[in-house]
Amino acid sequence: MLVKTYGSAVDGINASTITIEVNISKGINFYLVGLPDSAVKESQQRIISALNNNEFKWPGKRIVINMAPADLRKEGSSYDLPIAMGVLAASEQLNHENIGNYIIMGELSLDGNVNPIRGALPIAINAKESGFKGVILPEANTLEAAVVEGLEVYGVKNIKEVYGFLNGDTELKRVEVDVEKEFAKGVRETEIDFADVKGQENVKRALEIAAAGGHNIVLIGPPGSGKTMLAKRMPGILPPLSLDEAIETTKIHSVAGKTGAGSSLMLQRPFRSPHHTISDVALVGGGTYPQPGEISLAHNGVLFLDELPEFKRTVLEVMRQPLEDRVVTISRAKFSVEYPASLMLVASMNPCPCGYYNHPDKDCVCSPTMVQRYMSKISGPLLDRIDIHLEVTPVSFDKLSEVKPAEKSCEIQKRVIAARKIQTDRFKNRKNVYSNAQMSSKMIKEFCKLDDTCLGLIKVAMEKLDLSARAYDRIIKLSRTIADLEGVDDIKSSHIAEAIHYRSLDRESWGN
Repeated sequence: MLVKTYGSAVDGINASTITIEVNISKGINFYLVGLPDSAVKESQQRIISALNNNEFKWPGKRIVINMAPADLRKEGSSYDLPIAMGVLAASEQLNHENIGNYIIMGELSLDGNVNPIRGALPIAINAKESGFKGVILPEANTLEAAVVEGLEVYGVKNIKEVYGFLNGDTELKRVEVDVEKEFAKGVRETEIDFADVKGQENVKRALEIAAAGGHNIVLIGPPGSGKTMLAKRMPGILPPLSLDEAIETTKIHSVAGKTGAGSSLMLQRPFRSPHHTISDVALVGGGTYPQPGEISLAHNGVLFLDELPEFKRTVLEVMRQPLEDRVVTISRAKFSVEYPASLMLVASMNPCPCGYYNHPDKDCVCSPTMVQRYMSKISGPLLDRIDIHLEVTPVSFDKLSEVKPAEKSCEIQKRVIAARKIQTDRFKNRKNVYSNAQMSSKMIKEFCKLDDTCLGLIKVAMEKLDLSARAYDRIIKLSRTIADLEGVDDIKSSHIAEAIHYRSLDRESWGN
């Protein structure tokens, strides 16, 4: 008897439907075809044990299982459950009338329990788009999948629950998520606040601009000046995720298996802070079976690289294309995978090996050659892709001992949210563009009109600082964000001047 069940294959952050054809006929032997990997091939042993331990029978006949389309590689153990249901239906132990209405996914334990899988959200989105009535998934993945409206989502703990539901013997409780309620729960104040930071008003201003427009920023200063402390407070001033951003971010973390059991949408912007010993593959993504790297896991959030020159040069150079194109393409001989990578890069570094170059009080023991060699660890093309270069100076005792409280993160966040709302309205007809930093050259011409005074100011800056054409675009984007923070439509010369000030640490002008 021939029976078809349905599963999903995750490719990047999207999923496609897999038809699992199970045919049982006279004879012996078991055949599993359709380009399965080792984990899928090993499913036979897990399924046999799960069936036997739950009072089902493994058919002692010739079993042929085809996973179509046959030219798409099937990876992982999450096909155990649909294959097992197909075998039960084809051997007439299970009524197969309703089996084609659902996408079924889950890994089986030897005792028949259903273990969590990766990519539940992309699978649910694919099920709805393909016209399925619902999905049957491990219980731990149901909240994540239930975010998709108009789709029946059922969670199961073991193979008997799936059997009873499909056979019409028992009912499963449909899992539903109130997305608005979930968003309300996600709004909370951060424990680390800008109110704890004494002084550094110019750095706070730069971080506010970076957050308002989604711009990249590098902080350069001596040890103990507060670079890391300031950077770690960035999440507290970032605007909340929109629904589209939350779904997109959750899809990436779902594919990577990092959403956590019993969670639905990711409601906080990611803040990823990898150690400087990270490999280039771990940062950009890849592997035998490509997975998202730290760049993609920071999508719609912040990637913080502390002690930037300590990262291997090859690791830093792989960021050049993702920072420009906001997407990571991982290519293999037979396929390629794309992961989104629209992130804010926040980096910190010392100005020299000893850390005290340009320090107001302490002497630097490094020679000019050593300083230049240390700065050269950050290539010009990478530095060019960072919108804001800011020198951080140590805080004086008078500032540190002030009793007067500083401005809270929530107050800064209000201004950032107001600026982002302006950008949301501006880019409402543009797909996947949420902030000024994501503008293309064509969009810059449309939304960033400059008068003669502004153009003259930029011309002088480019000649004096020897800036590139990319730096020109980034100055204009930064000016647009500064104008948005002020709530004005036109970019003024004061906005251009402030944006140019944040390019003062370009290689040609460093230390002058």
